[in-house]
Amino acid sequence: MRKTNWLGNRLVSVDDRWQDSVEEGLAGLLASIPLWVVVFLGAAALLVSAAAAQTDSSGAGQATTGAATGAATGAATGALEFSARITPTAARAEPVRQFTFYILTKSYTEIVKEAEEKDPVPARDEFIDGLKFSAELRAWMKAKDTLDLSAPDMDKRISPEDILGVPEFLLAYQRSNSGGVTSGFPKPKYTELDRAQHPEKFKKLREDYLAALMKFLRKHPESTTGIELELEGINPQRKWAALQSARDKRVRHAAPELAQLKFLARRADTDLEGRASVSGLPPGDYWISTLNLEANAGDLHVRWDVPVKIEAGETARVELSNLNTTEASRANP
Repeated sequence: MRKTNWLGNRLVSVDDRWQDSVEEGLAGLLASIPLWVVVFLGAAALLVSAAAAQTDSSGAGQATTGAATGAATGAATGALEFSARITPTAARAEPVRQFTFYILTKSYTEIVKEAEEKDPVPARDEFIDGLKFSAELRAWMKAKDTLDLSAPDMDKRISPEDILGVPEFLLAYQRSNSGGVTSGFPKPKYTELDRAQHPEKFKKLREDYLAALMKFLRKHPESTTGIELELEGINPQRKWAALQSARDKRVRHAAPELAQLKFLARRADTDLEGRASVSGLPPGDYWISTLNLEANAGDLHVRWDVPVKIEAGETARVELSNLNTTEASRANP
């Protein structure tokens, strides 16, 4: 028992001496540190504490500002809900399912016009000037505003004066009545050799021949029938149509690209009920468009380009149907 007490007292004594030693060492260390260092460390601690408090306050302020901005942005935009249905002939209305619609900031009809202006139709007069025809025929085509020399009513468009005055018409008229096809048809009494060797004689004989042709034409107007068949070989209508077709094809490709690159606000796909919705639209005028694509149901193929106005904080609702399509065509039976 004594031994235990002695040991406990000994331990307490050692612990007390160790604590006293540590305290004395710390006191000595603090005494050796200059006063300005102690002041500097204290000030630094105060600055760190203040910065932490300011960061917490700023973070809370930013969170509040962000929430307010989000609320303001939501209130500054509108939404659109629409449905699309087609009613085929003698049938019930059908929803336009899983079809992509384009919300544009400009009418697609106007976008097509813009694409056409960028790639205009070739000028008719320039096209005519580029044809390897006689000057008389080019002038006649401009005056008559026609390019189709093989039109069924061509014999009615050409007067006797035109036939004698336009080399291509005269040749076609001669061919259509040559070979004994037309009884009493005048024949020339000159040759090309006369043109070179006897120019005066050639001129006189040719004038006589043209006078005889004019007399025959006036007496037999039916002799111009079939002249369009002889003009088929030089008819420029096919070339003109090919130029227009190529231009129209370019416009058909350019207009949808222009719409999506420059005027597209949103895309929306309809569901199985033919419904779709779009949110976050800034206030303004829009058009619900199918571009150059057609939706179909039964015998009908339709396109839409329907205007809609979006108001801030409101939802606009539109029903697309046969009544507001831009085009409607029927499939061949």
